[in-house]
Amino acid sequence: MAGHSQFKNIMHRKGRQDAVRSRVFSKLAREITVAARLGLPDPAMNPRLRAAVLAARAENMPKENIERAIKKAQGSESESYDEIRYEGYGPGGVAIIVEVLTDNRNRTASDVRSTFTKYGGNLAETGAVSFMFDRVGLVEFDPKVASADAMLDAAIEAGADDVVSTETGHEIYTSPESLAEVAKALEAKFGEPRKAALTWKPQTTVAVDDEQGEKLLKLIEALNEHDDVQNVYSNFEISDALVARMSA
Repeated sequence: MAGHSQFKNIMHRKGRQDAVRSRVFSKLAREITVAARLGLPDPAMNPRLRAAVLAARAENMPKENIERAIKKAQGSESESYDEIRYEGYGPGGVAIIVEVLTDNRNRTASDVRSTFTKYGGNLAETGAVSFMFDRVGLVEFDPKVASADAMLDAAIEAGADDVVSTETGHEIYTSPESLAEVAKALEAKFGEPRKAALTWKPQTTVAVDDEQGEKLLKLIEALNEHDDVQNVYSNFEISDALVARMSA
């Protein structure tokens, strides 16, 4: 997941300003409410809600905010959101998948399309790029919880398909169907993961030069800043020099 991981590292190094944190909390709360409405309001019995709560904790979202978002799902006054996936191309022909939760499909479609256009990309039909990705489960742990070998052994025993361990952490990949089971087994051994959710994993990556890479990162950042956008996935690979420059 070179592109997703590199962008995540840039955002992490930049740090979160109050406005950014507020937006992140709002998006997390929206996902928690939707997940609680679609299933049981108990994270232990609802894998999607469990994943949403883990994501909220990873961002240090206050416990009362999480509980409020779950309770909101039981109320008749809570908004109704549509889940939509947009697909398109960024600078350098890079594939991009955008997942949104919106209460206004027309507004969001217009905004996403104009953002692609503004930053040198173009929106395509649904299915245009998703065939270049695999839909998989992902469990993430901090690097300090275990050595690479120990994590690999535990992941294989739990039924995972692949493990990628780097200095930033351990990424354990599973089939969508076995995500909950693998996450539960690894949590029993290493404690709560920082993430356990379904994701889009690129089958191959596309290397882009620094000029295209800079435009691409600005496009992805603009998409992520939209209130309705929950996740952005891509298959790009950029130089370490550009990562360092954009992180400054």
